[in-house]
Amino acid sequence: MSSQHKSVQDQLVHAGRPAKIDGRHVNLPIELGSTIVFDSLAKFEAARDARYQTGTMYYGRYGNEASFQLECALADLDHADGVTLTSSGVAAISLTLLTFALPGTHLLVADNVYANTRAFCDKVLSRQNVTIEYFDPMIGSGLSDLITHETCAIMVEAPGSGTLEVPDIPAIAQVARTAGVPSVIDSTWATPIFCQPLTLDVDVVVASCSKYLSGHSDCMLGMIASTQAYHDQIRGTVMAVGDKTGGQEIFLLLRGLRTLKVRMEAIDKAGRGIAAWLDAQPQVKRLLHPAFDSCPGHAHWKRDFTGAAGLFGVVFQPCSDDQIRAFVDALHHFGIGVSWGGYESLVLPVTPTRTSTRWDEDGQLVRFNIGLDDPDTLKADLAAALPLLNS
Repeated sequence: MSSQHKSVQDQLVHAGRPAKIDGRHVNLPIELGSTIVFDSLAKFEAARDARYQTGTMYYGRYGNEASFQLECALADLDHADGVTLTSSGVAAISLTLLTFALPGTHLLVADNVYANTRAFCDKVLSRQNVTIEYFDPMIGSGLSDLITHETCAIMVEAPGSGTLEVPDIPAIAQVARTAGVPSVIDSTWATPIFCQPLTLDVDVVVASCSKYLSGHSDCMLGMIASTQAYHDQIRGTVMAVGDKTGGQEIFLLLRGLRTLKVRMEAIDKAGRGIAAWLDAQPQVKRLLHPAFDSCPGHAHWKRDFTGAAGLFGVVFQPCSDDQIRAFVDALHHFGIGVSWGGYESLVLPVTPTRTSTRWDEDGQLVRFNIGLDDPDTLKADLAAALPLLNS
């Protein structure tokens, strides 16, 4: 059955698995291997010449049956012409930008991107004579005023890292298309369950599979989904650099995909419930959750997304750093960690970095990731710790 006739849930259950065979395992086994041998020189040469193509067995670094099945499954979910796996989400971002940002070019980057995206731009690309220009993520079609003859790509994140603004994705994509410049979006937060940016005319989607896509905080993987216009170019860069995903990580991600939709729906419900409860507390000054109208770009989220992840921000009323630390340390059911997207709930104070815009809030921003814990347990945990923030 063609994937276009299947529901998303059917795709998640059946994609990347062998056809129905009696006696088969439910999951593909972990596939390990480097050298692949051929019966004739002609077959070897044919594989060598097609080694960048998904499905071509040539050498372990270029992929194997399990990785090809995973790439095809992810491409179906994102409505992509092709997907290339990478060893991490940061690798997916960096290798995509490295493909487009040649010496002497101009790269436009939203001012609210992931800190490691900014670090790669400032510490690596800028040293290669690439001009990095950060722009207001809410600029929309006004971005056209920043395009130059040297502009090589536009990089955005939806929603923004830490501060959760949701840009006007179709407007930015249209500016890019009109200028003949590739648009790149980090869509880790939404996953293909809640947004498919390629259907909004974005050219390239990057994501950390270490988060919701795998869902269990036990593997490092990234993915790059793109239109045909850029797929071969990006895949060539990834292969030339030698970035490679591990067999166990591929197995874990294929396993995680099976429950992605049910996990995201549960997390969406729990996340909105906890966010609404926090928003009603006197210690909270502002809620930054795309599904709530207090978050910049809420109207864009309502138009372009079908749900919300469990990651959101809270700006607390002004208080001391010691109070914030005491609050975070008093939470028993929230781990303190830099990642998110697994089944565990997390908390982390955040200090936004801005170049072209300003972060003017006088209260402390704290990021919450709501996992699969019982929401009532999380509310009780928060209720016990919140008084530590009273003035």
